[in-house]
Amino acid sequence: MNRLTMSRRRSLSLVLAFLLTVLPLPAQDTRHDAETAKGLVVSVSPEASEAGAAVLRKGGHAVDAAIATALALAVTYPPAGNIGGGGFMMVHSADSRETVCIEYRETAPLAATKDIFRKLNASSRGPLSVGVPGTVRGLALAHQRSGKRPWKELVQPAIQLAEEGFPVDAPLARSLNAWRKNLTGYDETLRVFFRSKDDGTPREWQAGDRLVQPDLARTLRVLADDGPDAFYTGRIADQLVAEMQRGGGLITKEDLAKYQAHARKPVHGTYRGHDLFAPPPPSSGGIALVEMLNVLETFDLPRQPRESSASTHLFIEAMRRAYLDRARHIGDPAFTNVPVERLTSKDYARELAASIRPDKATRSEELGRDILQPAEGPNTTHFSVMDAEGNAVSNTYTLQDSYGSFVTVSGGGFLLNNEMTDFNLQPGTTDSSGRIGTPANVVEPGKRMLSSQTPTIVLKDGRVRIVTGSPGGRTIINTVLGIVTAVIDQNMTARQAVDAPRLHHQWLPDVARLEAGRVTESERKRLEEAGHRLETVRSQGDAHSIVVDTETGLKHGAADKRISGSVSVE
Repeated sequence: MNRLTMSRRRSLSLVLAFLLTVLPLPAQDTRHDAETAKGLVVSVSPEASEAGAAVLRKGGHAVDAAIATALALAVTYPPAGNIGGGGFMMVHSADSRETVCIEYRETAPLAATKDIFRKLNASSRGPLSVGVPGTVRGLALAHQRSGKRPWKELVQPAIQLAEEGFPVDAPLARSLNAWRKNLTGYDETLRVFFRSKDDGTPREWQAGDRLVQPDLARTLRVLADDGPDAFYTGRIADQLVAEMQRGGGLITKEDLAKYQAHARKPVHGTYRGHDLFAPPPPSSGGIALVEMLNVLETFDLPRQPRESSASTHLFIEAMRRAYLDRARHIGDPAFTNVPVERLTSKDYARELAASIRPDKATRSEELGRDILQPAEGPNTTHFSVMDAEGNAVSNTYTLQDSYGSFVTVSGGGFLLNNEMTDFNLQPGTTDSSGRIGTPANVVEPGKRMLSSQTPTIVLKDGRVRIVTGSPGGRTIINTVLGIVTAVIDQNMTARQAVDAPRLHHQWLPDVARLEAGRVTESERKRLEEAGHRLETVRSQGDAHSIVVDTETGLKHGAADKRISGSVSVE
């Protein structure tokens, strides 16, 4: 492309950016894609994305929009949206150019002991599986630090959605109907989420039906009127503890009153001239992501086709080594010493890269022989936010498995997490099936369980370039890795990066799982000949992402079509 053509394209892009700034936009945008010079929100739910975008239109900060989105998702996406769970929020300030992690991971109740898992039912659900929730404290801390709009105003969209209801889409209808079959004994949950037919049996959900949640609306109204403390020391806390006492759960009023969210220094890494920020322990996401990028940076990936066997081999080998370090070292930093600086150093990455053979797969069992013995749930949700000033939020939060513990707080209308199952279930047992039993993540009272959540913000020359993250249990980190490298190495657009077929390897079990199209059949055969064990999966994660054009400053939002999703603009 000659210089004149490039100049014309740049001029057209600048004109488009100006027009998008001054021309009126529709009140609601529920497309999978959007491009704007203003602010935008990308999430799994059209109603939640719109709740956040409406806050931006009132002059709210990206954090204000994130809070409104998160609370709306607690209504519109019950598999993972929540006030009864926890997560991580990355916040970048355009003015100070500071990035911070708001960590609101759940904790083990003070009465928790290492034998708790012997008492859990076979499904790992129920009151004993519930960790002390962190979501409300986390949102409150973010609001305290960066919010511009009143707290009560940010809760209002969720109240309205719960009171008036919202139309259930086809994916959520299928999810609710499948969930119902597991709810024997959870009478309150059945009452809240399922209407009865004339014969008293639950009615199947159909796309377009309205889900109305009056109990949750009342809870949210208390949260709006009395503030976040209502969840930890007030009326909502009383309801939650009563539910624990009824079902034999461990959470007490002392547990709730002592819970604190934290503003933590994020894990920072660099990759081909970009600065990357992701959550620190108790999330393994930031460390593993930076470690893998450091390894991959030693190879000339931009010159290799992404779908080639050579490129895929390097991704698998980097993943294998980072996930082994995850198992060895990472847990709650208040209880275990995590060697963050070493694991994220370029020198360590060069050591790891030197151990990768270009033509042969490494055996995972050989790499981790020192921790092997002889012989996280996928339903999280992520959303990304930017405002017109360039402030950004990347938020991932969860109930752990789909619909968490299955326990709905009586009279409160909200589901509780089953995050206790994110601790190592069998301390001392690490085996080739993927079971991890290393000391760093063994349950202790007050301890935060290990997470794979990886909300990520990438900067170029101090300005936001990528806002991304995903659900998917241990696959989360590798989904984010794929988005970041697709944009930086292959110069993909937001839409292309989100759509690109994904890859996952987690050390053990020693198998790489690929979405269809990640490699051609001939390249797949080469990988198998090199010793890789491969499986094809239907879908991995849903990475609702934002990518900023470095020339025009336009923000490109892409909702992941692997699931229902929406971009709403300011």
